[in-house]
Amino acid sequence: MSIDKLEFEEPINLAIEEIEALLKLPQTPQRQEKIKQLRSKAGSLRAEIYSSLGPWQRVLVARHPNRPTVLDYINYLFTDFTQISGDRRFADDPAIITGFADYKETPVLVVGHHKGGSDTKQKIHRNFGYARPEGYRKALRAMKLAEKFNRPIISFIDTPAAYPGIESEERGIAEAIANNLREMATLTVPVIVIVHGEGGSGGALGIAVGDRILMHEFAIYSVIPPEGCAAILWRDADRKVEASEALALTAPDLLRLGIVDTIVPEPVGGAHSNPTEAATLLDLPLEQTLKKVQSLDPDEILEQRYQKFRHMGDIGLTEVTKD
Repeated sequence: MSIDKLEFEEPINLAIEEIEALLKLPQTPQRQEKIKQLRSKAGSLRAEIYSSLGPWQRVLVARHPNRPTVLDYINYLFTDFTQISGDRRFADDPAIITGFADYKETPVLVVGHHKGGSDTKQKIHRNFGYARPEGYRKALRAMKLAEKFNRPIISFIDTPAAYPGIESEERGIAEAIANNLREMATLTVPVIVIVHGEGGSGGALGIAVGDRILMHEFAIYSVIPPEGCAAILWRDADRKVEASEALALTAPDLLRLGIVDTIVPEPVGGAHSNPTEAATLLDLPLEQTLKKVQSLDPDEILEQRYQKFRHMGDIGLTEVTKD
């Protein structure tokens, strides 16, 4: 799997290029020692850079084409996945994946956006993760089945936004998302949300009303992409870096504001650098969270979910008031 290079990783890339050049030459003890030193240097640089990423740099990591998809996490963490297709009203939407599976012998429903990964044909097939109305209706149909059979729901979030095309509007994208928000708020089974890539606006929220929200270390979650925010506020999309700082879209920002409950650590270099390790790092917090919410009865689930969303942002509002 090729790893696309991010602009802020240039010092790391230079070391890697030097290693690759040395590997093409006849190997000597001196060259092997040099390669060892360069690998150590690249590792140190990667750790240093990723320990202090700014908001815009986190946006770039969250959008990386090699970042693990919902299907990757299903393959790593779940067994006996049986996919559910179609909304029973119009069509199947490949931008939304859903189906029943087992997680550590617990029957669950998995649902999530799929951007298509690094494959161009898959990106087009999945509409780059922009779900249409039938995608949200399919997701809700599956979630209602999960409620009927008393299965917890695990929702993976990774989308720039809902699809804004004319046909999407004609088929009721706003109504579909609004209906999902209402219905998910009243589900009597546990719902765990995992923001593992981009959490973009209503497109994310359409499957993100949950009892616990886990967010990956370098994921983002925002009402609007930085480029769109900059275009609206300053009529200049090039001010995206400034917009990303103002939007408070990083995991630490959202934990402080009470929007998310847990930050899931990623491998050094981001989830795209080691998808297997990324899944391993998600496994424990997901297991712990599932056990906690499964211990609640339906009335407790509904009350806690209501209180959670009712009080989101209270910390931030208090801070603003004090200032």
